[in-house]
Amino acid sequence: MTSSTPAAPTAVSVAAAPGSLRRSVSNTLKGSAGNLVEWYDVYVYSVFAAYFESQFFSPEDKNATLFVWAIFAMTFLMRPIGAWYFGRFADRYGRRLALTVSVTLMAACSFVIAITPTVGTIGVAAPAILLLARLVQGFATGGEYGTSATYMSEAAIPGRRGFLSSFHYVTLVGGHVLAQLTLLLMLQFLDVSQISAWGWRVAFGLGGIAAIVVFWLRRTMDESLGSESIEAARRGGAQASGSLRELFVRQWRPLLLCFLVTAGGTVAFYTYSVNGPKMIQSAFAGDDVMTGTIINLVALTMLMVMQPVGGWLSDLVGRKSLLVFFGIGGVLYTWFLVLALPRQTDWLAAFAILTVGFVILTGYTSINAVVKAELFPTHVRALGVGLGYALANSAFGGTAPLLYQAALRTDQVVAFVVYATIVIAASLFVYVFFLRNKGANWLDDEAAMRGRGALRR
Repeated sequence: MTSSTPAAPTAVSVAAAPGSLRRSVSNTLKGSAGNLVEWYDVYVYSVFAAYFESQFFSPEDKNATLFVWAIFAMTFLMRPIGAWYFGRFADRYGRRLALTVSVTLMAACSFVIAITPTVGTIGVAAPAILLLARLVQGFATGGEYGTSATYMSEAAIPGRRGFLSSFHYVTLVGGHVLAQLTLLLMLQFLDVSQISAWGWRVAFGLGGIAAIVVFWLRRTMDESLGSESIEAARRGGAQASGSLRELFVRQWRPLLLCFLVTAGGTVAFYTYSVNGPKMIQSAFAGDDVMTGTIINLVALTMLMVMQPVGGWLSDLVGRKSLLVFFGIGGVLYTWFLVLALPRQTDWLAAFAILTVGFVILTGYTSINAVVKAELFPTHVRALGVGLGYALANSAFGGTAPLLYQAALRTDQVVAFVVYATIVIAASLFVYVFFLRNKGANWLDDEAAMRGRGALRR
């Protein structure tokens, strides 16, 4: 696929350029800290859903579980809007400011959820407030992904870009790990009824407090968007910078490629890392609830640790190699994970099945940020990465937990497996035929790419 020559002159000022690996690592860590907290706020919902469900929906409502996961899915509808708003903002006014605003929104909504009265106190207003808060968080998350993926890819030095940008998903998975760890600690000191009554509120409140800390950290990050680009946007180049027209008219090919690269990866990510732990949580319910929580925590920690390994490998063997590994593994393994995992009663077998799935998933998660960032020129990079991801994420990722729950209730789990496998296979086709393993890209040599007039992946 190709992309057209940018309409307006732009310049890249990678945060690490005047400095070194040390400065690049410093900015990566600061960007990662914010990403960690934002994704904790996202996943604390899925981890504690079974505990706060009765606080927002009547215990007699047989559809309460579906409603809880419907709210989870509906927040993904806001991600494309957030990706558009924050991507446009970041391409015109800088990545750092956009990231600071998004984490502020996440913190505010976490506090709102933490203090919302129960359905028994304020009736239907309780689930309405929960939905509204989660929609705003979905809006912030849509901006967080594209902008942070862009920032961390730009801040990384050439030759280490795969490794350093992999920390984007280290912290994304790390947010899930922190949510699981919070639940594990609560299970050590509280009983289930106490967690359902008020423990989940503490979990949301902690996310809000951590986000305030990150707000100050992000204010000290270097800006990765060149001052020339920001100044050009202010002088009138803004018509191209962060412009939907520019993206859809001149950069539609990389946008479509970004969407297709994401589709299979995001359906696998939510099937493996959200549905998978829920399967274990159900299989080890009752007296084994602690066992199930520990399995999930250790497996997710391993997924987190594997991200830099995948990023490092991509710097050596190329991005395409890892994506093809993921695609083939996902096509062959998804049916086994979804059908076999819920039937496990032995903790070692359950752990092994989930961990193998996470090894396969790492082929996508560890490098997806840099792969997408390399597709776009500077002036629409945050918008293109964010919107391409958000559209695919909303269509295929966010709906995966809801579709799986619906498949369980209607005894159509095999149909869900077929659906997930087809989506992964479609992305595998794109990885094989439309991506190159190594080669020139917009991140490595922006000026050369403008002179050449096209980027072929």
